[in-house]
Amino acid sequence: MSRTDPPSAPPPAKPSAGAGRSPAPPSAPPAKAKRRPNPRASKAAGAKTAPTERRLRGIAITEGVAIGPVFGAVEPEIEPARRRIQAADIEAERSRLDAAITQSKKQLVKLRARLDMLPEESQAEIAPLIDAYLQMLGPSRLTRTMRQRIEEGLVAAETAVHDTGEAMVAAIMAMAEAGSEGSEQRASARRHADEVREISRRLIRNLTRQPFRSFAALPAGAILVCEYLRPADVALLDPARLAGVAADEGGSDGHTAIMLRALGVPAVLGVADLTAAAPPGTLAIVDGGKGEVILDPTPATLAEARRAVTGFARQRQQWARLKRLPAITTDHQVVELQANLELPAELPLIAQAGAAGIGLLRSEFLFMNRERMPNEDQQAEIYRGIIEAMGGDPVTIRVLDWSGEKEIDALIAEGLVPDLPPENPALSVRGLRLLLRQPDLFETQLAAILRAATAGPVRILLPMVTTIAELRAAREVFERVVRRLRRRGERLPEPLPPFGIMIETPAAALSADALALEADFFAIGSNDLTMYTLAVDRGEAIVAPLYDPLHPAVLRLMQFAIEAALLLRRPVSVCGELAANPKFTPLLLGLGLRSFSMNSSAVPRVKQAVRAVSAEACARFARRVMEQNDSSLIDELLSEFAEANE
Repeated sequence: MSRTDPPSAPPPAKPSAGAGRSPAPPSAPPAKAKRRPNPRASKAAGAKTAPTERRLRGIAITEGVAIGPVFGAVEPEIEPARRRIQAADIEAERSRLDAAITQSKKQLVKLRARLDMLPEESQAEIAPLIDAYLQMLGPSRLTRTMRQRIEEGLVAAETAVHDTGEAMVAAIMAMAEAGSEGSEQRASARRHADEVREISRRLIRNLTRQPFRSFAALPAGAILVCEYLRPADVALLDPARLAGVAADEGGSDGHTAIMLRALGVPAVLGVADLTAAAPPGTLAIVDGGKGEVILDPTPATLAEARRAVTGFARQRQQWARLKRLPAITTDHQVVELQANLELPAELPLIAQAGAAGIGLLRSEFLFMNRERMPNEDQQAEIYRGIIEAMGGDPVTIRVLDWSGEKEIDALIAEGLVPDLPPENPALSVRGLRLLLRQPDLFETQLAAILRAATAGPVRILLPMVTTIAELRAAREVFERVVRRLRRRGERLPEPLPPFGIMIETPAAALSADALALEADFFAIGSNDLTMYTLAVDRGEAIVAPLYDPLHPAVLRLMQFAIEAALLLRRPVSVCGELAANPKFTPLLLGLGLRSFSMNSSAVPRVKQAVRAVSAEACARFARRVMEQNDSSLIDELLSEFAEANE
């Protein structure tokens, strides 16, 4: 969303003659007539100089440019004093904790009621998160452990809350850091950790009677600047009054980022030392596309930013028109552009982007923040709600893709997951390997998906397939579940949902010709395929520069899998960062792909890239690219092709 700066202040009064010059001291000799003024002397005498423009880099969250004065919203950190208690005080502290939990629930219910004031898209984003908070405040492992700390550790309620929250966050992040996956698993872990922090913070503030941050005084057209912004804070913002948002902390994949995108407010997070550099009233520019905050801009920079506001407004209008247009090349090849979905709260973003369905629904969210495994009825209800919300567009549901870096309490509590080697859990039991070891878990999820599939077109996707034997074993489980449901009298879709696999390891890519005989469709996971092919965890700083999806080995594995699928007329799509970058679109089209799944915000750009090229030209271009052995040369070719087709 683009925002313009508020009405400018009236120009300063014109200085009177002699302004900026100091009177001569009494002992000074008379000034000579027509003496040229000395700039240094004038500056030393106290003349004001314009502030210097400063540019700070952060993480781009929501595209658009905002111009306005800084409004600082400071919330003092809460560090509850550690306090021990006597055994006789246990009941009193438990009562204090229960009262804080009750008060926190009331606050969240009140916050959820306030959502009616926000745009419909934002309501759909924020409401499920508040429900998750309420669930955590119920009979959860979090609150149970807090009570145990009071009783067994003989500590005050606020100490128990703080220690329990910090311990749980540390455990979640330790498991994430121990894993070898650098993208969605770590993002999910960070979101889970943020949820625990939010509940702990709210309980401690209610226990210590410390006030929460307020945005009531935020003036229209201002840019909100703070050290951090929590999801509950975002729920209090009015996008009609707010120009932009910038914060010292935060990342691109947390709840806060998702909610800011739903609000459509230009935003940049993770801007180090921003609050120290931008006191209230400072004129600022927030560029949510570049991930940049400019303080005290020069007149030239300000003029450029105003042009960017106008230009982005035109771009948004163009994307709005694209939403209604098909994704089709200039030589009439139809391309399917779908969206990835990690949380149901992202459904409004998919609708806004004009995606033609969900190409990858990550089902792990059903199992998070629960003490017990969701049963078949619970899962079926959630799947059905998502399928119905898509209004007839296809939904591809990937079954549970657990790995060591995903903190799923219910799986651990019920003993369904093994102890993994901390040095390399990505090479151990994960994805389909786990599901085949736990057939009851697998069958329950398949049964729920099959029952929900009567609400609309659905495909079932298997993660981490490396052998034909695994795929055959999974299909046997699938067929067994179908027979059981039919005996039970359940209504099932006709025909049954297609049964496909992820191509995310070199083994799967090199066996694609054989796997295509057994699978109904392929989905190429470019992120994992790059990681496993190059033996690189992009989350590790030392080796992150080696993570390169344009490495010839990665592209050749993709080419082999695509050709194997097309030879047997199996649908094949790509999901991951390659699919979301319009720079890569011509190459992927040239390799034969006609289906892409990406984060919803990338859909308009990729559609624009599709409509600018011919499939025939892309095929010629892909042949040229696949002759290269140097990824840097491949990148240059992609840039040249993109520039030629702008």
